Amino acid sequence: MESSRAARRNHRARSSRRRPLPYIALAAVAVVGVTAGGTVYVKAHAHSGVVSSAAAPSASASGSREATVEPVTQPTVDYDALLAKAMKSVTPTGDQKVSVAVLDLTSGESATYGGTAFDTASIVKVDILATLLLQAQDAGRQLTATEKSYATTMIENSDNDSASALWRIIGKAGGLDAANKTLGLSGTTGGDDMLWGLTQTTAADQLTLLQQVFGDDSKLSSASQSYIQGLMKQIEADQQWGVSAAADGSKWALKNGWLARSTTGLWDVNSIGRVTGEDGDTYLVAVLSKGSTTQTKGISLIEAAAKAGVAAFGKNGGSSTTASASASASASD
Repeated sequence: MESSRAARRNHRARSSRRRPLPYIALAAVAVVGVTAGGTVYVKAHAHSGVVSSAAAPSASASGSREATVEPVTQPTVDYDALLAKAMKSVTPTGDQKVSVAVLDLTSGESATYGGTAFDTASIVKVDILATLLLQAQDAGRQLTATEKSYATTMIENSDNDSASALWRIIGKAGGLDAANKTLGLSGTTGGDDMLWGLTQTTAADQLTLLQQVFGDDSKLSSASQSYIQGLMKQIEADQQWGVSAAADGSKWALKNGWLARSTTGLWDVNSIGRVTGEDGDTYLVAVLSKGSTTQTKGISLIEAAAKAGVAAFGKNGGSSTTASASASASASD
């Protein structure tokens, strides 16, 4: 009897060793990553558990699974092309030429249309004041009461005598050119002797100057920036035209320049400044022109260009409408 029971126990032991284990598979816990070269990898860390065959992904013997996918590339916006497209709505006539540079301070994007050099006329007065303030900073001094008086009338009223006085104080073209080297203006050259209005510049350089006045990364102190900005917001009523045409209401700070050339009888008309557009973004805008038969036609041209420039960056990028002159100005700068 005992031997029979022992035989049955031995039989059950052999049978249990042969019986299949319960259906247990290794469930893969996937950790997904991307290599520096853009290859997606999936590493499987195993733990025990009952899973269906459909839930268990195939893997290599090393426990990892790699697959190459196409990299996702964000579309690149060509703002120079958008600005050029927008400027098709602006139609210079006769000998008119125009150049525009725009920086969207909200997005940091910028674009330039046209690279010709232009006479500054009175927009150089912003550069003169920036030079004066930079020189004062370097000397560790404040502006004198006389200098402040000149600066106010030079910017707010575009007074030429005040500009000539400060032009002498800064050292004429030599002082301007030295300061511009520090400020990053590489395409601007001061006018001969007292001819500060014939300083040569580009729209791109004027945009650089505006960044020094309104931007965060400036060689000018915050106090100097605030000083220039305050004057540019107080332009007298009959000079509130130009880049302000692209602003939402009175959200602008600007300086205009206009000059009838004695050699040709044609007008230089320019405008630089900061505007807040209808889309809520803040823009730095520089518009330069020459070759207009009248000042009014020059104003119409640069206002149309300013509106086109801002529209190129707006919600309806690339669309623009031609502007008409919003105000008249006196015949002399």
